[in-house]
Amino acid sequence: MIGCAGAMYLLINGRIMGASGILGGLVDGTGRSTWAERVAFLLGLMLFPPVLVPLYDKVDTRVTDNLWLLIAAGLLVGIGTRIANGCTSGHGVCGISRLSLRGIGATVAYIIAGGIVVLAFRHWLGII
Repeated sequence: MIGCAGAMYLLINGRIMGASGILGGLVDGTGRSTWAERVAFLLGLMLFPPVLVPLYDKVDTRVTDNLWLLIAAGLLVGIGTRIANGCTSGHGVCGISRLSLRGIGATVAYIIAGGIVVLAFRHWLGII
């Protein structure tokens, strides 16, 4: 679904569909000229998942109840996507499909970093 959405976004708007860039343009003001399109995209991201709820019996996300931990995690992800000039949807789906060297490099770095974190937290520290 993300791949189809990315292709449609590129074909219709001529721009890359990266959620962090779309949100970032609203936050830092660089996306003023396309604010309505950006808001519509972000509203779609937030409002579509509840539409899918009737299709599933039970969804176990295993998300913590700790609100402060969720806020900290969201802020760290947001900061990371700004530093990396995109998120996994931007680099992994849209970047690789366009054969972007930056997208391919970023995706490889994400996968390696994720593997190291799982290795460290699960096998070395026994936390997860």
